Amino acid sequence: MAQSQGAGPTEQPLLEETIGANFERTAARWPEREALVVRSQGVRLTYGELQREVDRVARGLIARGLEAGDRLGIWAPNRAEWVLIQYATAKIGVVLVNLNPAYRTTELAHALGQSACRALVAAREFKGSSYVQMLESMRSELPQLELVAWLDTPDWPQLLAAGDGVSDGELAARAAGVDPGDPINIQFTSGTTGSPKGATLSHRNILNNGWFTGAGCGYEESDRVCIPVPFYHCFGMVLGNLACTSHGACIVVPGEAFDPQAALAATAEERCTSLYGVPTMFIAMLDDPSFEEYDLASLRTGIMAGSPCPVEVMRRVVTEMNMSGVTICYGMTETSPVSTQTAQDDPLEKRVGTVGRVHPHVEIRIVERGSNQVVERGEDGELCTRGYGVMLGYWEDPARTAEVIDAEGWMHTGDLATMDGDGYVNIIGRSKDMIIRGGENVYPREIEEFLYTHPDILDAQVIGVPDVKYGEELCAWVKLRDGVAGLTAEQVREFATGKLAHYKIPRYVVVVEEFPMTVTGKVRKVEMREKSVELLDLADAAAVKNA
Repeated sequence: MAQSQGAGPTEQPLLEETIGANFERTAARWPEREALVVRSQGVRLTYGELQREVDRVARGLIARGLEAGDRLGIWAPNRAEWVLIQYATAKIGVVLVNLNPAYRTTELAHALGQSACRALVAAREFKGSSYVQMLESMRSELPQLELVAWLDTPDWPQLLAAGDGVSDGELAARAAGVDPGDPINIQFTSGTTGSPKGATLSHRNILNNGWFTGAGCGYEESDRVCIPVPFYHCFGMVLGNLACTSHGACIVVPGEAFDPQAALAATAEERCTSLYGVPTMFIAMLDDPSFEEYDLASLRTGIMAGSPCPVEVMRRVVTEMNMSGVTICYGMTETSPVSTQTAQDDPLEKRVGTVGRVHPHVEIRIVERGSNQVVERGEDGELCTRGYGVMLGYWEDPARTAEVIDAEGWMHTGDLATMDGDGYVNIIGRSKDMIIRGGENVYPREIEEFLYTHPDILDAQVIGVPDVKYGEELCAWVKLRDGVAGLTAEQVREFATGKLAHYKIPRYVVVVEEFPMTVTGKVRKVEMREKSVELLDLADAAAVKNA
């Protein structure tokens, strides 16, 4: 039998240029084509106009003293300024640090401190949370943070005005000094081990991944891509923005955050040809009471990714949303992110039941856990990937980098997979216990360590349990201190609110006397998950079949 390994096609060469140079090439070719539509802000920019706005921001950052290699954090929902900052920082060699809009004080302090951000561009508030108050409460912990520009205040126009004195020659010189292999983006991820780490990505990493993913969707300059997924995540800024600009397509942003009706309205009214989402987003759109009111005839393709895709949801997307060419992508932040993708002309059973085949210029193999021996087709093992997309490493953390990237350059994903005789991959689980809730990676240890700070909790173990809407939900098994009568999930949520991002707060709490253990003293999380399905009556969710 054949072994579970493969390499993607290499006929189309890698793009050996910076994001800035690629963007300028697109803008020069299609200056009059619409490039960016942000409906919630009333923004419409052609490629020529978008290029001018990006250059204004780049000049402003140069004027405020940001040098190549400096880090700038962006803490905001999907707005036009997010796109401008993404391309402006790339053009002048400033490393963009993506900050999840759901971050609260603990997570924000860790991300800004660990990456040593010199500058921050941020919204003042989002979904009722005051970013200003949160930052002020920890500002003394961030001595390296020299510049903060709040959006929707005089800060932003002042930043742009500061660049008026920067010449075209100075901007061009900065852009010319940037190399495709330079680090340009830090995305914090729970990854496969430990607390959040900064996956460091280069121009070559993410520009090529955007280009090839867009090619997998058949993008041309006439395409219009509705992007309701967040920009702070690879899905939004790479598969979304970079896939569009590398092909001359239009970025259509329905709103600051996902809303099913806003996404449907944007798709219909902007005549979008492509639509993105994690499975929960597509479920919400399909089940929206007003779904039938929207004309989705313009759609032909899109991407569903971020968490396991229920097969029946995928079938409905194809048949009810006119997305006959929709693709499923598999990847992780540390691989820029996509390693496999279904093709538009794949048989329907492959497109709804697998995560596709290996991407161009990428190698994958499925290995036996523990031995790293490649398994036969049809056997399960850990999926490993190698190629241009593998991150440069975790920011200033070589030890943790070495835990996931081996000496031969293989990224060990921690995901369990099988490969069929035609090379299609199916993700069947995770060898480590990372939880993916609605496309968000959550590492249990981080939540467990937080729960230890609760005065009533003696010990805690966090697992993922099946959920119809989010794919997985967080369930905390806790042992209580002597004398404590009980603890409810609501009490835990109240304790965590404002300290953890909402998606990291356990939905379920199970109080136990002991955890199931192996003979060697390790907690049996697989058994905990099985018992939780029974205790919490989650059999229906557990029965949902995923790709």
